[in-house]
Amino acid sequence: MRALVYHGPDNKTWEEVPDPQLQDDTDAIVRVDAVTICGTDLHILKGDVPAVTDGRILGHEAVGTVQSVGSGVKNVKVGDKVLVSCVTACGTCEYCRQGSYGQCLGGGGWILGHLIDGTQAELVRVPFADTSTYPAPAGVPDEELLMLADILPTGFEVGVLNGGVKPGDVVAVVGAGPIGLAAIMGARLFSPSHVVAIDKADSRLEAAKHFGADVVVNPDREDPLEVVRGLTGGLGAHVAMEAVGYPETFELAARLVRPCGRVANIGVHAEPATLHLEELWTRNVTITTGLVDTSSTPTLLSLVQTSAMAPGRFVTHTFRFDQFLEAYDVFSRAAETGALKVVLTP
Repeated sequence: MRALVYHGPDNKTWEEVPDPQLQDDTDAIVRVDAVTICGTDLHILKGDVPAVTDGRILGHEAVGTVQSVGSGVKNVKVGDKVLVSCVTACGTCEYCRQGSYGQCLGGGGWILGHLIDGTQAELVRVPFADTSTYPAPAGVPDEELLMLADILPTGFEVGVLNGGVKPGDVVAVVGAGPIGLAAIMGARLFSPSHVVAIDKADSRLEAAKHFGADVVVNPDREDPLEVVRGLTGGLGAHVAMEAVGYPETFELAARLVRPCGRVANIGVHAEPATLHLEELWTRNVTITTGLVDTSSTPTLLSLVQTSAMAPGRFVTHTFRFDQFLEAYDVFSRAAETGALKVVLTP
């Protein structure tokens, strides 16, 4: 088969590799029908994730068709159309039993495209298939379903739920890339009074309006702190979400939040950020971090099936598998290309 293979920082190729094989009786081999590229893949290619080694097939999101299953797989059968979750769950360890699949102790967690070969390939081995895939609902197109592999549950769980968004809240989202937009879409489910999107790319601020932001701020032209305080009588946001992964964006989110507010960090950080406890310690501010668990995926699937969420709007570009390098180029230059999510199919 062919796959997108990592060969060190800034080095990737679409090349011929051996087909994956069943290794454990709980595995499934899935033919990839649709796959996407994540901002985390760009972090890997910058060398920010040293656990990813030369020769690793990248990718952790896919929709596909089951080709074979191990003898221990009970709920997934050959021919099933499935969503492959970005987080793998053994289903039996302490963390999986409480729904914290991202912290799986039994060999799961974020392993696809990280510790084992991933989904940016014609075929992928999925460990713990019964608890790491979801049946594809009838009538939901592959490209829409694909958005539930990572970005929608990440924005919803790590941003909206960790941030404790409540009706009437003012929510500030720093970063209007795909994850920030997913957080905006998820926040709207809880009827906040205002959702403020902050980004330096006007194309992403325009997208944020369509995803539910009613106030947009380009910090090159306006002071986000003044805008948010102007909406809140000088207090600041009830919830500030960081969806970029830079020290300066985290520090901005911490400045935007009011006393007794919540800062939900979603971004992937490759370097330290300063936590200004000299300012925050008296303000009763809660700061949360998180790797997505995907425990919300069944709920999000229901919302998509009933059209309460429309994830298809994330997809701005489509490519064939043999255009993987072009797709990476377009996605990596999102400020210029307007790319939100790219989808690749055979």
